[in-house]
Amino acid sequence: MKFTIVLLALAAAFQGGVPAVEPGFTSLFNGTDLSGWKVSGAPESFMVRDGAIIASGPASHLYYDGSFKNHTFRNFELKIDVMSRAGSNGGVYVLTEFEEIGGSERASGHFPSKGFEVQVYNADGGPRTGSLYHVVDIVDQSPTKDDEWFTQTITVLRDTITVKVNDKQVVNWTQPADWNGGREGPGRRITGPGTIALQAHDPKGTVFYKNIRIKLLD
Repeated sequence: MKFTIVLLALAAAFQGGVPAVEPGFTSLFNGTDLSGWKVSGAPESFMVRDGAIIASGPASHLYYDGSFKNHTFRNFELKIDVMSRAGSNGGVYVLTEFEEIGGSERASGHFPSKGFEVQVYNADGGPRTGSLYHVVDIVDQSPTKDDEWFTQTITVLRDTITVKVNDKQVVNWTQPADWNGGREGPGRRITGPGTIALQAHDPKGTVFYKNIRIKLLD
C-alpha cells in the first residue's frame, strides 16, 4: 500500500513535466514548452526537449515573462539545474528586464544592459561557471565539468548577491555604496526588482537549463 502511495505521489509530481520543488519554492518552467517566457533575439536559439530548455544559436536571451509575482523579483533565492556541452558558453541573468534588442553590444551579439549575469562556462579563456560576470570573476578551475548536470543557486538579498554551485558558495558580493557598475556600465547595479533571463551565447555551444524554481525572501 505504501509503495502504491509513493508511486502516485511521484506521478503527480512529474505530471506535465514539472518536477517537485523544495518547500517554499515555485517552479517557473513547466518542462514542456516556453509558456511564460519571452525571447529577445533569435527564437530558434531556444527549444524544449526532455524537460529542459536547450540554448544553442545566435546570441539571444529568454526572459521569464510569466504571471508569478508579475515576473518581478527583488529579494529571492533562485535555483536552476544546468548542463553545458564542451566549450559552451551561457549564463543566467537576474534583476534584468526585457529588451527587444539587448543594449550591451559585444563581438558575439547583443546582451542585456540591465542586471547581473551568473556565468556558465567551463573552458579556458574567460570567467568560469559561477562567476558574477565582470564583477566577481572566477579565473581558476571551473567548479563544474561539461556534460554533467549541476545546480546553480543565486541569492539576492538587499545589496548582496551570493552564488553557489552544487551547494558550494563561490561568490559572496555586497554592492559598495559608490558602485558604478564596473566595466559593464551603470546597468550592472542593484537598483530595484527585475526578472530572470537565460542566455544562448552562440551557435557553437549548447547549454541546458531545467528545474527553474524561485523562493521569495521579501
